[in-house]
Amino acid sequence: MSGTGKRSTPKPRVKAAAPKRAVPAGAAPPDAPSLAVPSEAEPPTAVPVPVPVPGPGPVLAAVPVPAAPPGLAHLPLPLLVLPMGLGGLGLAWREAATVLGAPGAIGEALLALTALLWLVVVGGQVLRALRYPDAMLAELRHPVRVAFAAAPTVALMILAGAVWPHAPGFGAGLWGVAVALHLVVAMLLLRRVLAGRGEVAMLAPPLLIPFVGNILAPVFGARMGFLDASWMMFGVGTLLWLAVLPLLLHRLLAGPPLPFAMRPSIAIFVAPPAVGALAVAALTGQAHGLALAFTGVALLVAAAVLSLARELARVPFSLSWWGVTFPSAAFAVMLMGQGFHPVFGWLALALNTALTGWVAWRTAKAARAGVFLRPEAH
Repeated sequence: MSGTGKRSTPKPRVKAAAPKRAVPAGAAPPDAPSLAVPSEAEPPTAVPVPVPVPGPGPVLAAVPVPAAPPGLAHLPLPLLVLPMGLGGLGLAWREAATVLGAPGAIGEALLALTALLWLVVVGGQVLRALRYPDAMLAELRHPVRVAFAAAPTVALMILAGAVWPHAPGFGAGLWGVAVALHLVVAMLLLRRVLAGRGEVAMLAPPLLIPFVGNILAPVFGARMGFLDASWMMFGVGTLLWLAVLPLLLHRLLAGPPLPFAMRPSIAIFVAPPAVGALAVAALTGQAHGLALAFTGVALLVAAAVLSLARELARVPFSLSWWGVTFPSAAFAVMLMGQGFHPVFGWLALALNTALTGWVAWRTAKAARAGVFLRPEAH
């Protein structure tokens, strides 16, 4: 109030407001800090290197030496499954020679080729491990690829069964080495799980290779005279199969879904019951009872997988297609060994031969192009 009688009200100083920006309903303000705070600050220009993490989306391949030039450092570990698939085809043709009257030379030639292939792929990975140990260790830490470390021991069991009719002593010794090595691989993987270092991404069909590959041992070991050891291996493989199967089915039911490129590997579900039927027949000398129970499960799973053939045919070629080779061979041998009509045996053998031939051709084509010696795309 002034003495002149004129009332003046001072105007408050107002700070100019920043221009408003439209914010979508329900969204955080643009300048609000993120609630997800990274544990370590990353430089703005850094390019993140993909690492395998559990959850939905593709299973990223391990690229242990991303800066390395094309060469042995990038040789993928899943190549170890090649002798397993080819050896299964050789066993199927050997069984066909006995049951269906097929030429015996085909099976023996395929098994001889399996031995050569085993030396090549295993030798390549051993050389890679010696020259690039960090690359090998990084791939062995991958939640999915680590399962393929057991493929050479399964193939070695097949080779033991292939050699035994011609050289019983050598075949029996090879079987013992294969079983011991396979148990070590399975134990190390089980140790990883029990120690709490497992991941959801590990729950993929290749996990059946190290855990359930034990069921294959009695198929050959019982005939070689290792009856007690074969029963123990059968118990280990069956128990682990019954433990892992519900987890795999839960993932397929509740997620995260398998990456599209891994869809062909669902055929691996056929292998445990098919091989189990053969193992029971070898252990008991009878093709009925428990062997028929395994056979029934194998027939159901095989029918389900075959019903998805059109869907699987849309999956581009990758090494995961090798996942259909050994299971289809085991199924063919089961049909022949369980006394099904010869027509079913021939059809299963033809399917296994066609699938293995196509996958091998595509693999050879990729190898010739140098695909397996280059960093893998994500």
